[in-house]
Amino acid sequence: MRVITGTARGRKLKTLEGGEVIRPTTDRVKEAMFSIVQFELPGARVLDLFAGSGQLGIEALSRGAQSAVFVDNNAEAFETVKENLKTTGLYKNAEVLNTDSISFIKSSKLKFDLIIIDPPYKKGVSQEVLPYAAECCTDGATIICETDFSEELPDDLGSFVKHKEYKYSKTKLTTYKHI
Repeated sequence: MRVITGTARGRKLKTLEGGEVIRPTTDRVKEAMFSIVQFELPGARVLDLFAGSGQLGIEALSRGAQSAVFVDNNAEAFETVKENLKTTGLYKNAEVLNTDSISFIKSSKLKFDLIIIDPPYKKGVSQEVLPYAAECCTDGATIICETDFSEELPDDLGSFVKHKEYKYSKTKLTTYKHI
């Protein structure tokens, strides 16, 4: 796994082991994700929820995001994100939290311009966190959620509506935009 482009381009990232629970986003899906949000990244405040290795938030920082908050309750993931941020030289623009992603999003008072949600597949977690994610967004923000291709997500989240779905083999990316 590596950073695709930006200031940390080509840097190798440490990964986590864990099969179905920890499933790194493929380079193909990551490239597609960042093509979708490329014009929203410069200066953005990003939330990488269910961060895992941190590769998605790190890619956002490498491509010009102002800051990123990484949230994961797994202690190994927490340490891996910190190591990957140090390896890429992006640590100064990041905050890494070792806490439950669902609890964090339900209680957060922070506001983000881009929220990346990549929870465990087929557990219904996306549907649980999406309404709370919408409450943590600035006007004009984007939410992008990575799920199994068969998972159905709601059409609207209060003032956010499903903008587009993109399918890549067994993975689906769903974007929500503020109306």
